[in-house]
Amino acid sequence: MRPYHLLLYPFSFLYDGITRLRNRMFDRGVKKSVVFRIPTVVVGNLSMGGTGKTPMVEFLIRAFKDNYAVATLSRGYGRKTAGYLLADQSSGPAEIGDEPFQIYSKFGSEISVAVGEQRAEAIPQIIAGCPETELVILDDAFQHRYVKGDFNLLLTTFQRPFFTDHVVPMGMLRENRSGANRAHAVVVTKCPENLDEATKFQFVQKILGYAPKDCPVFFAGLEYGQPYNIRSNKEEPIQEVILLSGIANNSLLQKKVGETYELLETLEYSDHHHYTERDMGKISERFNIHKDKSPVLLTTEKDAVKLKADKLLRYLQEIPIFALPVQVKMEEEEKNTLLEHVTKAIRNKGYQREV
Repeated sequence: MRPYHLLLYPFSFLYDGITRLRNRMFDRGVKKSVVFRIPTVVVGNLSMGGTGKTPMVEFLIRAFKDNYAVATLSRGYGRKTAGYLLADQSSGPAEIGDEPFQIYSKFGSEISVAVGEQRAEAIPQIIAGCPETELVILDDAFQHRYVKGDFNLLLTTFQRPFFTDHVVPMGMLRENRSGANRAHAVVVTKCPENLDEATKFQFVQKILGYAPKDCPVFFAGLEYGQPYNIRSNKEEPIQEVILLSGIANNSLLQKKVGETYELLETLEYSDHHHYTERDMGKISERFNIHKDKSPVLLTTEKDAVKLKADKLLRYLQEIPIFALPVQVKMEEEEKNTLLEHVTKAIRNKGYQREV
């Protein structure tokens, strides 16, 4: 424990007490959780962010969209609107948020994408507006206990697992580690390649010190795809890059890019950063410094959807911009077992859509 943690402890203790009381009120029925007839899968974490929720939501979309009419529901963090919105072709990051817009850009023709702070109110609106819906995936809703999920998927990173962390402001946890007892499965994300069985066993034992004893624990990494030009959506070979990122933690991204390409410079912004014309000027300035090496601007898909806005893209006309896609990577057996658990929860719901 670092010396300044002692100064933060009273505030952490107070926040911990408030969140424990809130959870106890839900556990005892003082605060009510809504159970819906339609199956609901919750993807979330105990920490403040950066656990890979969006890649996991996309993983579930790919797994279930061909067999179920899927809808996703997010709060839409960082958007400039409020209330319930169903994404359509006129929607942008400012209206629905970065991650929902990224999901809509990829899967909008195959699923429904909605945002709403009050999930218990938003789900009936999804059903009313999209009556074909057979499965709702709730992004970042582990603490939103007004909806009782049929399957709660808890994510924690290999680099900073919840069982070593503390409640804010001493650490990054939104609630006490004991909140893991609501999980139906835990996925350790951002794992290094070739993770040995001894390390996995240690993680499982520590996780099960807080999660239910029968809770399955899985391990997943990240798999980066081939960069594509955001103007043409075509994959092209690249070599020298300037990395632009506005995510919660870009250490793994920067490491991967540095191993794969010649990384000239990294421009790092805060998570959910709203890019401005001033930012575009800085990007252009840094690009011109390296212009003799003919670099490209490489960024995340979450950042790319914001840079594609006309008011920003026009400032970067001379700069080739590429997005680096990322997906969840799991061993086949673990992947199939996780999906079997989720599928079982969906089927056990016994939901039959009215026709």
